[in-house]
Amino acid sequence: MGTPTEHPSLLPITHATLAAEPRLLAAARDIGARHGFDYTDDAATAALLHERRKAVRGAGNSAPAWLGALAIIAAICWPLAAPEIPPMADRPPIIRFGPAGLLLTLTVWLWALVWRRWKRELRHPLLAGYREVIGAATACGAPVTQVPDWLVGRSDGGTGKGVAPIPSYEFGEMGPFSYEEAGSAPTGGTPLGPDWGTHNPNIPIPVKSAAVSQYEARADEGGWHDEAGWILLIAGGIGIGWGYTQQAPVGYLAGALIPLAIVTWLAGYRQGKEKRALREEALAYVRALAAAQAAGARAPELSPFLRKLYAEDSEERKD
Repeated sequence: MGTPTEHPSLLPITHATLAAEPRLLAAARDIGARHGFDYTDDAATAALLHERRKAVRGAGNSAPAWLGALAIIAAICWPLAAPEIPPMADRPPIIRFGPAGLLLTLTVWLWALVWRRWKRELRHPLLAGYREVIGAATACGAPVTQVPDWLVGRSDGGTGKGVAPIPSYEFGEMGPFSYEEAGSAPTGGTPLGPDWGTHNPNIPIPVKSAAVSQYEARADEGGWHDEAGWILLIAGGIGIGWGYTQQAPVGYLAGALIPLAIVTWLAGYRQGKEKRALREEALAYVRALAAAQAAGARAPELSPFLRKLYAEDSEERKD
């Protein structure tokens, strides 16, 4: 196995959560026995995810992917360059533009190879087993802290189930659970286990501060001040220019838009500064959760905004 990242990884599910419900722990061990891996070992699981993440991402950054990108660029540029090449200038279109079609065909073939390798890495048996463990935990009502987009074959920050979705399970009131087709909705079952929000008092869970909650509430705010400021500035400049060239004093009134643009930029700067401070608080919170989880605590499920923040932080610290 590869070496995990320097900071603790925030795992979707850990031994502490699995052990809180005996039937879930038994299911995880059964899944691990079938796949030849101990999913109740957090350190080994973190190393597994670290290694397989590199393999999955490596499939998309392989030589065929880059060659395919170069081929499609060449295919786009060829029709523009061909008329300037003397031997090609007087040739029939089918000959003149034929290389572009060959390059497009090569691109499709290369990217098909990349897609197949990516899916093969994504559906690695040990990853498939871990997705089963997450599915079993979900059926139990256990908190799944966060599921990385790459683990289910989803684009970063994307929506939907992904290419390799978490399987669905049904836990009945009696007897063992039954596996359902991957991606289908549970057909019943009763959530089991104790209060999943509790944890080992010897390993305290970081408390979500008001700043973190405020970050979640404001994560989607802003993003328009720069554009609005430039629009106001350009409109003011156009108005002044029109008034000057047309000898129309009324055009100079548009000059009022210029200080308004400055006010808009200042408001955006102030909001951005506040959001950066809140982001740092939220980032410290999710990192503290990761550290507590690594120590054996049962971390709560993250909100979509915190999951996105954690994913961004992981990308910044990726291999």
